[in-house]
Amino acid sequence: MQLHLSTWVEIEDYLMRSRGIVIPIGSTEQHGPTGLIGTDAICPEAIAACAAEEAGFLVGPTFNVGIAQHHLGFPGTITLRPSTMIAAIHDWVASLARHGFERVYFFNGHGGNVSTINAAFSEIYADRSLSADASNRGPVKCKLANWWDFGPVMDFCRAKYGASHGSHATPSEIAITWAVHPEAVKQVEMSPQVAPTGRFTDAADYRAKFPDGRIGSDPALAKAENGAELIVLAAKGLIEDYRRFLAS
Repeated sequence: MQLHLSTWVEIEDYLMRSRGIVIPIGSTEQHGPTGLIGTDAICPEAIAACAAEEAGFLVGPTFNVGIAQHHLGFPGTITLRPSTMIAAIHDWVASLARHGFERVYFFNGHGGNVSTINAAFSEIYADRSLSADASNRGPVKCKLANWWDFGPVMDFCRAKYGASHGSHATPSEIAITWAVHPEAVKQVEMSPQVAPTGRFTDAADYRAKFPDGRIGSDPALAKAENGAELIVLAAKGLIEDYRRFLAS
């Protein structure tokens, strides 16, 4: 069930049987010569849609712009400041809580979002603690999960890609986007075949160290059929984890 494809009446009915919602959250940033700029939003969105179809839970709109300042050396990247993202997440959760949602599960596709999402949760809980008399504040709880962290997904990536998986523009995330958008499949000769690794600070530093955008990865290993398998594996992990969260 998709919030954007529902009426308010249907959401009101849904709230009679469940107080939980899954929010895919990602980023709009470069993903190397073969990866879509929307990769980090496309992956959690596709996995959540697959899981929702099987398990019948509600999926909210995708939060598709995140913390990506270090990618601004590449055209097409859009970023938020951490303070902006914290405020936006706070308002999303407050809006949902106002209507009776009590469990908001953020399903993440971008590692650079993690610390900011957790900071937003701290703001949400502090707001409730400091405003105990507010009549429209329910017992909302938030959770963050990354799609790649489920055990079977990690096992699959290790077996298929080994040390060439890397940490950005990875073959697993490229494969998922190609499964969803087969028209986007492309092959580009890359040198070196496996990208370098290392640390970075701002956009200029990142572009200088990783000139084609990749970090430690060989996205030439990506195959759309592997992406379809990863969607199913991650969807199973999401269903199990989300159900535990609802019961907490």
